[in-house]
Amino acid sequence: MKLAHLLLALIFLLPISAAHAQRQMPAPPAAPQLPSNPASIAAQAPNRQETPPNQSQPPPISVTTGLVHLVVTVTDRHRNFVTDLNQSDFQVFENGTPEEIRFFGRETDLPLRIGLLLDTSNSIRPRLSFEQDAAVDFLNKVIRHNKDMAFLMTFDNQPEVIQNFTGDLALLTDAIHRQRAGGGTALDDAIYRASEILSNPPLPSGADPDVRRVIVVISDGDDNLSDHALSDAIEAAIRSEAAIYTISTNTDWLAIDDETKPTKYHLSEGDKVLKTFADETGGQAFFPYRIDDLAQSFLDIGTELRSQYYIAYSPSAPLSVGQYRKISVQTGRKGLLVRTRKGYYAAASVPASAPDKQ
Repeated sequence: MKLAHLLLALIFLLPISAAHAQRQMPAPPAAPQLPSNPASIAAQAPNRQETPPNQSQPPPISVTTGLVHLVVTVTDRHRNFVTDLNQSDFQVFENGTPEEIRFFGRETDLPLRIGLLLDTSNSIRPRLSFEQDAAVDFLNKVIRHNKDMAFLMTFDNQPEVIQNFTGDLALLTDAIHRQRAGGGTALDDAIYRASEILSNPPLPSGADPDVRRVIVVISDGDDNLSDHALSDAIEAAIRSEAAIYTISTNTDWLAIDDETKPTKYHLSEGDKVLKTFADETGGQAFFPYRIDDLAQSFLDIGTELRSQYYIAYSPSAPLSVGQYRKISVQTGRKGLLVRTRKGYYAAASVPASAPDKQ
């Protein structure tokens, strides 16, 4: 009887002990829920790149922000281009404070984005045909296939884009020769509008999106119809980082002694306007003596665009949005003339980065 009772007790206690032992053991990890297709597996995998065997990890790319970009022209006393200077030959000042040059390069080879502005007002009617031929010759010498682009704008009573950005010389040539003269002159409006267009030009493909922005103006400089003021047009050009090259069609010249060395009798009010546009933006004003000299003026512009320096620096003083900062670039070599834009307007952020042009 006692044996029977003992057996019954053991039978009763066995399930209880097994349950207790199961509670004491840690639960095995749950099996992962695998996606039903390989694409989902790849999507859930960590985004990690393994270093290939026997290949070191490349250094991180450093991006420099807050750069001010300058294109600088240097000439000697005879107006010959000087192209053999080094970074150590230059000093940059912003509002009188020396700045450290971060990037430097000789003979910039950036793609060109050119706005060609042709005065088609009544005042240039006798010279229009030659101006057209000279403009076409300029583009044929400057525009490089699959690299540079230009647009044509005419201005009389108002500016009008005749041909949008293109590298097709045939399209530009045809558009230039189709023009006729007549009406007033809205020069300031034309430069203002051209600057807006150049602030967002077609950019080259590839890692380096930098371009050289240029406005070439053929005019007598007399403005009688613009809605924008001269200062508005200059500010627009500075904001777009466009250098303005002007070619005067005025003929107020005086040849003294030697006819081959004429002297400008005086700068007309229109000439002064053209010179102001060029001086403020780092370009140059040309005053051809004869109408035939227009072609030489265009040739000089093309040569200058291939004989410049690239300089970039980070302003040392904090930027205040909309503030105008004066720029001065100097060289330690005596007898040289340095030209670049005279300043810039601080934006919400100065252009973000620049490639090393060395």
